[in-house]
Parts: sequence; C-alpha cells; structure tokens
Amino acid sequence: MRTLIILTLLATLIMAATCYESHESMESHEYLNPFINRRRANGFMQTDMRLEAIAQERIRERNKAPQERQREICEDYYPCELYASRHGYAAAYRHYYGRRRTK
Repeated sequence: MRTLIILTLLATLIMAATCYESHESMESHEYLNPFINRRRANGFMQTDMRLEAIAQERIRERNKAPQERQREICEDYYPCELYASRHGYAAAYRHYYGRRRTK
C-alpha cells in the first residue's frame, strides 16, 4: 500500500512537471490567434525555386535552336524519321525539306 501511494505521488509530480505551461507561452500572440493573414504570410515565405525553373524551361522551349526545330519537323513525318534513323536528322531534313525553298 505504501509503494502505491509513493508511485501515485511520483506520477503526479512527473505529470505536473511535464504539463506545466509557462507564462512565456501565454505572451505569444500566436497563442490567441494562431493564423495570420495572407499578406503577412507572403512577407516571409520565399518563392519556390521549382517555379522559377519551370518558367525558365518554358522560355527555353520558345527559343529553340534551328537544328532542334528541324529535328521536330522531321520526327513528325514518318519517312523522314526512317531516313534519319540511317543517315541522321540533318541529312534527313535536307533530303525531305531542303529542296522546298521557294523564292
């Protein structure tokens, strides 16, 4: 019986020590209102670097090299793509589209 009382007192002391809420946590403004408005939230959040990388990728897609544009044109036309598999895309583009220049 004596050990039960001691264990109960010990458990009560441990609970009081771990569950004590200090006065400092009450001083915080976040205690009363944990949410902040969108303007203040955006003030300290940094922009996501992935979004910038996606934007840069979109810019690169708009400004393609001429060889890349020629390769895409050749990939869309099946005979040109077959020719390119044997001779390369530059030769295939010249073979199928190089002579079509009109003045």
